[in-house]
Amino acid sequence: MKRKKLFPLLITLLISGCTQGGSKTDKNVVHVGLLHSRSGTMALSENTVAEAERLAIEDINASGGLTINGQRVLIQPVEEDGMSDPDTFARQAKQLLDEQQVVAIFGGWTSASRKAMLPVLEARNALLFYPVQYEGQECSPFVVYGGSVPNQQSEPALSWMLANRSKRVLLIGSDYVYPRTANRIMRAQVQREGGTVLAELYLPLGSAEVNPLVESIRQASAGGPVVVINTLNGDSNLAFFEQLFRNGLIGPQAVDNGVSLLSLSVSEEEALAIGTNKTSGTYASWSYFQSLAGDASTTFAQRFRRRYGFHRVINDPAEAAYSLVHLWARAAERAGSTDPKDVRQQLIGTSYEAPQGLLTITASQHLNKRSLLGQADDTGNFKVVKDFGVIEPQPWNPDHPDSVGQACDQRSNPSP
Repeated sequence: MKRKKLFPLLITLLISGCTQGGSKTDKNVVHVGLLHSRSGTMALSENTVAEAERLAIEDINASGGLTINGQRVLIQPVEEDGMSDPDTFARQAKQLLDEQQVVAIFGGWTSASRKAMLPVLEARNALLFYPVQYEGQECSPFVVYGGSVPNQQSEPALSWMLANRSKRVLLIGSDYVYPRTANRIMRAQVQREGGTVLAELYLPLGSAEVNPLVESIRQASAGGPVVVINTLNGDSNLAFFEQLFRNGLIGPQAVDNGVSLLSLSVSEEEALAIGTNKTSGTYASWSYFQSLAGDASTTFAQRFRRRYGFHRVINDPAEAAYSLVHLWARAAERAGSTDPKDVRQQLIGTSYEAPQGLLTITASQHLNKRSLLGQADDTGNFKVVKDFGVIEPQPWNPDHPDSVGQACDQRSNPSP
């Protein structure tokens, strides 16, 4: 066996040896929590994110681990299943922090899961590294927000759709925090840019009862071109795209039907599960696509597939999750400690050359992010239609009434 194949195995054995007997205090090993939905409606999206975090940890360990005050420290992941349920996320976060004594948690997808974990984090001065785009309107010193906020994702994409596709808009989403808040912000933008919101419709998270949504889209398209903004999450998208396809509203057979579908939570992972013939021609807005040109992006995609299977795809949340592990590691090395209180003092200004480009943690503990509009082809890849460049995060969106008087600068807050 070649030496390069043996080294990761030796690292794994070393970690195992260091943690025999359940020791959580060995100076050569530090524990971090991975908390994602490995079951339930959100597993479709979250499995790849957890795998990307594991890949980043393996990368760091393969290079010798963290360097903390001249000492090498290996990272041991401890994984739990959030089961697509906010209460379970809160309970598992508590267990990871209290019993497993993890120094950071990487996890969550839905805003409901993140908000459920917040009181647990606050009570323990803990840190969550959250990898998914979300609605903003939050700024916690206990969270590093690795995904885009509306001014980095939906705002530039929606402006392009209004200018190039139609000013008649339908807002479709799952019924929880992110879609409702994001749609409130987008409704104000549509009105400001001279468009009209025809309807705003919701489906319980995980529901497959999509026929009323599809019928509304069919009726709207009969009156002229229409832009559909899709904030459905999880496996509801499987039924949604299937019914749109069957009704000739999307896909190769949908010739000039006037429907332009922009999804804010459908990536390469979901496109593969939905069926590439059904997603072909639809749009998505992210900060990263696996088709993105560049050595760093290509290498990341190749390494993920070598690790998890050449049939696999990667996406924006996976890239963000992978990058957050490296950002945490760099902040810990800067701090000379993995204690969350010490790491927090070094977060702002920490940078990492990610597959999408340079990422830096800003004063709000959000990231400067690229904004890309992609259109799916028949292979499940998204071709970049418009690159809006790197955009500074604006967590408190001016189109939301709750933003009045709010600020988001952790440098002005006393250390928790």
